[in-house]
Amino acid sequence: MSLHSLPVPVVTIGLLICSNVFMTFAWYGHLRFKALPLLAAVLVSWGIAFFEYMLQVPANRIGYGTFSAAELKAIQEIISLTVFAFFSTLFLGESLRWNHIAGFALIVAAAFLIFKKW
Repeated sequence: MSLHSLPVPVVTIGLLICSNVFMTFAWYGHLRFKALPLLAAVLVSWGIAFFEYMLQVPANRIGYGTFSAAELKAIQEIISLTVFAFFSTLFLGESLRWNHIAGFALIVAAAFLIFKKW
């Protein structure tokens, strides 16, 4: 099965999920390695971010037209928060508190407003 045979929303969202995994590691993965010099952390993060861009740009190109730019951004933000919630608990060992979940829920509510056809 090729990417072209899948529905545009599936390809777009799949690529955005993958790109957000890379970006979350690029932005926050170094926090687990405090002994790593800052310059090294920046360079490693840039290297990881390259792969994020290799997925994010096609996701937006493929999805634009099926989704508006605002809808693409809303999808990306919800995916980003979801990936981050898993990352922060599983990789960094932090716990999600009720206020984090409530804040994330408000962002999902904002996405509802963006997607609602008024």
